[in-house]
Amino acid sequence: MTTASATPSTTPKVAWVGLGKLGLPMAARIVQAGTPVQGFDLSADRLALAAEIGVTPHQTLAEAVAGCDLVFVSIPDDRALISLCLEAGELISHMMPGSTLIETSTVSVEASTRVAEAATAHGVVYLRSPVSGNPVAAEAGTLSAMVSGPREALEAAKPVFVAFTKAQYWLGDEEQARVAKLAINLMIAVSAGMMSEALTLARKGNIEWDAMLELISDSAVGSPMVKYKVPPLLARDFTSTFSAAQMAKDLDLILDCAHGTGVSTPLAAQMREAYTALIATGHGNDDYIATVHHTERLSGLGEPSPVTQGGHTHA
Repeated sequence: MTTASATPSTTPKVAWVGLGKLGLPMAARIVQAGTPVQGFDLSADRLALAAEIGVTPHQTLAEAVAGCDLVFVSIPDDRALISLCLEAGELISHMMPGSTLIETSTVSVEASTRVAEAATAHGVVYLRSPVSGNPVAAEAGTLSAMVSGPREALEAAKPVFVAFTKAQYWLGDEEQARVAKLAINLMIAVSAGMMSEALTLARKGNIEWDAMLELISDSAVGSPMVKYKVPPLLARDFTSTFSAAQMAKDLDLILDCAHGTGVSTPLAAQMREAYTALIATGHGNDDYIATVHHTERLSGLGEPSPVTQGGHTHA
């Protein structure tokens, strides 16, 4: 893990491309830390939101990245990355030779490798830097960054990274960060399935919904991810921070990566089937923790009965 270093005397010129659920708060943190940010997004609404929090909006990609030392990217998937960097967007061709492209999304090794080759040909330094966390962590500046690529480029960009991350883990010179992010998301997907089965088993055992959630949160398995999902589960609020459809996409990447490297991942395959069922039953836009709907339906359960707050006791 790398640690924060002193901010250099010369402030880098920064652009942020892709101002969505994670991109916007990450860019906002950089602005709040005192570094100006030039922004671009295909959505006029997202650009307007960016302007409200101090990002300078630009109507074209070329204008947004012109003269920038660091260009951060946050986009949804492989197709968007290839389109942005290599095809219609031509991002890399608009960047200064010697500047650094820092890509923060969850994408495949194959797509990332294509971007790396194009960046090298244009004299652009490329850091793969997917982040672990959620929009709340992005707003708080407590994301973790998994980084691979030239280590010296990470060191140079670190004063900007520390505005929106609590740690930056350098993992190697090539695509290691991509694999690490997929491995983390595999654990998150399986954890969602684990919680769903445990909660459904508890309901079948006549344990109140809120009592079991409190127990899970306070138990040995009460990880940060579990604790983060307990409040929305208590309220049966499945408003998405990361949707079931997005998790299905990541599981496809995970399974492809595992197949290509000869790794057995039966849990990933099982969770992909669960998300397929969720999407088919109309829950694709719900939060990924909506796996509980799938398990409850298979178990013959509907919505749990509401209980009075504090209606259970614990030692």
